[in-house]
Amino acid sequence: MARLGDVFTISSGGTPNKKEISFYEHGTIPWVKTGDLKGKYVPDIIECITEAGLNNSSAKLFPPNTVLIAMYGATIGACSILPYEASTNQACAAFLPCDNVLPEYLFYFLSSKKEQFVKDGVGGAQPNISAGYLKNVEFDIKPIDKQKEVICSLNLVDNLISLRKQQLAKLDELVKSRFVELFGDPSSNPMGWKETTVGAECYYIKDGPHKSLLDVGEGNGYPFISVRNIVNGYIDFSTAKYISEQDYLDSIKKCHPQKGDMLYSKGGTTGIAKLIDVDVEFANWVHVAVLKFDDTLNGVFFENMLNCDYCYDQSQRLTKGIANRDLVLSAMAQIKMYKPPLELQKKFATFVEQADKSKLAVQRSLDKLETLKKALMQKYFG
Repeated sequence: MARLGDVFTISSGGTPNKKEISFYEHGTIPWVKTGDLKGKYVPDIIECITEAGLNNSSAKLFPPNTVLIAMYGATIGACSILPYEASTNQACAAFLPCDNVLPEYLFYFLSSKKEQFVKDGVGGAQPNISAGYLKNVEFDIKPIDKQKEVICSLNLVDNLISLRKQQLAKLDELVKSRFVELFGDPSSNPMGWKETTVGAECYYIKDGPHKSLLDVGEGNGYPFISVRNIVNGYIDFSTAKYISEQDYLDSIKKCHPQKGDMLYSKGGTTGIAKLIDVDVEFANWVHVAVLKFDDTLNGVFFENMLNCDYCYDQSQRLTKGIANRDLVLSAMAQIKMYKPPLELQKKFATFVEQADKSKLAVQRSLDKLETLKKALMQKYFG
């Protein structure tokens, strides 16, 4: 067992003088930011710096097969392999290539430690790890042939995970295409459906308590839903806070979400709708609104209507604030939409139901693959 600092040269970049940076126009040297570290390989970069920007600063140029890892803020632990020569700033640590460790093996090792890196981050609003910290991380150097076996195994699982995600994306696109096929482009309403607004269609538009409530822990109360619990078209209760029975009863006096109602995000991330399609008693925080509507509007159609570009773009224009973004209830009610005949709405809902069954099967397969990957990472890297 060695330390990473005993095996690799670990460096960090620097920020060029802004007067010397020329993004988009004259720069030719790829400039990698922590936000670009989203997969195994850094994607094609759209930003570049000039040679003057590189030479007249502490910025460094790193060779292909360098492994970068984010050290600051929300992206701590994100890592990727450089497929080309590029520069980066001090927010990234760079592991320069070495002869006895394959870049993909190091990538998987660092990825397996992400939760630990996040936990060990120090600082306030922008926690960080340092190059010195990384140099002391223990690292088991396996023979190259063993590294190749690990890479092959994890690559296989990664490829299957990627395939499942592509399948989910295609099913989502299929639903969007069916929506346009049946109803036309909402922005132009070519079929001349009845034009209306969210406020005209909903007899109840309310948000939850305007204060945080004590988390009593799962099994001791009722789920308390926020924006983060509306994920990929599902209500994710696994990350929800739980509030006491008394707080729940007080909350639903103000706003009572029930099966068949619509959740609509209004704080932070705004303009995301999710039909309540589960029989679960829960309360909602102020950042989520509850919309109730009559039976002339199909819930599945309404959810897709609100989430289409036409309504979403309106929600973003109506959202106020930068740091504290808010889509107030009165503005939400102004969002324009159209309303086709109920039978056509139901026809679309039936199609979505079948697509959702396919998505559920794919999602279950994806969940199993991600569990398998975590088990393999634990097996290989501890």
